[in-house]
Amino acid sequence: MSRAIPAPQSEAGFTASLLVSESKVKNGNLQRNLQRPRTRDTDADDGFRLARRVIRIVNGAVSCHHLQDMAASLSPVSDVLIVGSGINSLVCAAMLARSGRSVCVIEREAMLGGCIRTEELTLPGFRHDTLSAAHPLFVAGPAYAALGPALHAAGLEYRNSAVPTGVLLPDGRHLVLATSRAANVERFEREARGDGATYAAAMNEVKDNADLVFALLGNELWSGGTGRTLLKQAWKRGMHPFAGFVGASLASCRAWLDGAVRSDTLRALLAPWVLHTGLGPDSPLSALMAKVVAFTLEAVGMPLVRGGNANTVAAFRSIIEAAGGELRTGADVVRVLVEGGTARGVELADGSRLHAREVVCNVTPTQLYGRLLAPADVPEAVAGQARAWRYGKGNTQIHLALSEPPRWPAAALSEVVYLHLSAGPEAVSRAVNEAERGLLPAEPTICVSQPSAIDDSRAPPGQCVLWIQLPECPRRVRGDAAGLIDVPADGAWTEALREAYADRVVERVARQAPNLRDSILARRVLSPADLERMNMNLVGGDAYGGDCAIDQSFLWRPLRATRNHATPVRHLWHIGASTHPGPGLGGVSGFHVARRLGAH
Repeated sequence: MSRAIPAPQSEAGFTASLLVSESKVKNGNLQRNLQRPRTRDTDADDGFRLARRVIRIVNGAVSCHHLQDMAASLSPVSDVLIVGSGINSLVCAAMLARSGRSVCVIEREAMLGGCIRTEELTLPGFRHDTLSAAHPLFVAGPAYAALGPALHAAGLEYRNSAVPTGVLLPDGRHLVLATSRAANVERFEREARGDGATYAAAMNEVKDNADLVFALLGNELWSGGTGRTLLKQAWKRGMHPFAGFVGASLASCRAWLDGAVRSDTLRALLAPWVLHTGLGPDSPLSALMAKVVAFTLEAVGMPLVRGGNANTVAAFRSIIEAAGGELRTGADVVRVLVEGGTARGVELADGSRLHAREVVCNVTPTQLYGRLLAPADVPEAVAGQARAWRYGKGNTQIHLALSEPPRWPAAALSEVVYLHLSAGPEAVSRAVNEAERGLLPAEPTICVSQPSAIDDSRAPPGQCVLWIQLPECPRRVRGDAAGLIDVPADGAWTEALREAYADRVVERVARQAPNLRDSILARRVLSPADLERMNMNLVGGDAYGGDCAIDQSFLWRPLRATRNHATPVRHLWHIGASTHPGPGLGGVSGFHVARRLGAH
């Protein structure tokens, strides 16, 4: 149930109720009456706190001209205000509301969900997942374990496939990954002798080290539980073998694939997935991340929400509101209200103020420490690190409405949810390098999502939607690696540049799906600049909340000067892709903060 301090009926009545005689205060009766045990988060506590402030007023500690300000401050108080409505915000709100806390989610856009959107971007009847799509991280994580039954009762429904991903090489060769370990080992062994065993060993490596790996990838790192896990593993293995495992885990994906995998089709299957973790195939830790992704896809597949990802938001909204929570749209937070080093609420662009015992912000470090907090409330070490926060590559999306499904070279590819068009680790590495240097990749890694393959509600009968993601794009464009597209002098993503680059990508896809050109009914392209306009957290089209390099991950995400999801301001918390464990539709940071604030 929502708990709030009722606002006074009038300023005069409020003032009269506060003016206690000085003699009564001095004789100590009121003070003695206030000496009672404090209980957590009760309206009574707020009443006692207010009375103590009254004593200070009449004793001269606070002048009476502040009475009007105090009256204004007594608007209804939520237990928790959550700024932003992405997956982490929704998880946090749902868990807290279902645990009896009064919660208010505040979203600046007209639509809830952050990066969770479904829209008819191209034509009526064609439902496209805008910005984000699949839920393997969520289904495999703790938030789903806590909220899954309630979400399904509220209407959330998944569709899945036995072949969650695959790769198509330029020469037409292909390979798929199934949700069956035995099928994968057999298939990869046929590609090249020994590759099935190599793959099985990699999956067993993740399984055998699951306690350590998933503790580091998903738990609060500054915690006694994680510390005990590390000590236990070091004691069990011995310090030297433990240090050896940590060192080996820092290997790059390309180094692992080139050294251990013989088949270029299997290398091409696995390498592109590191892009979806915010890394590249040459990045430290990318080998481990490639193995973890494959392990996860085997375990849970590639679940898509029937009817579109917006139904995720609808289900969350249902359970939050059923538990007494509130969700507000069109409410732009411009400032976190801080008093005495403690967060007290937020101020909106229209000048109104909302008050709360806890404030949770799902924003980037740039937004939190550079815009929402006053400089005086942020230590310089924190402010400096926030200013130095690096953003990663941009993304471009191409949404197609098709009169018929693509005709791929092999029928098995029509059942794949996420299909990569790639020549392998070397090609991925080259495209990443070009994007990081500000160039449009000549041959980008193309991720094709086929939701209509498993969800017939996404398009009219016989027709389909196609979602093409290009995760290797420059935020600002300095040139074209192929030397064919003219680039604006200022590097901005213009409509002409966006459409010219999309033409290159669609042409490449059409080489391997010959019916594609004639089946396109409509298309909508979203450049990195378009993505940022849709969601201010997608800085330069960076879908991962900031560069995921090792120095901006783990203990150092979001900042070296902060711990977990706490901030220098008391009762102010930081969640989202910019915080540990990083990007993706997992909801893990929201889960941890909800638990920290008393959710069960």
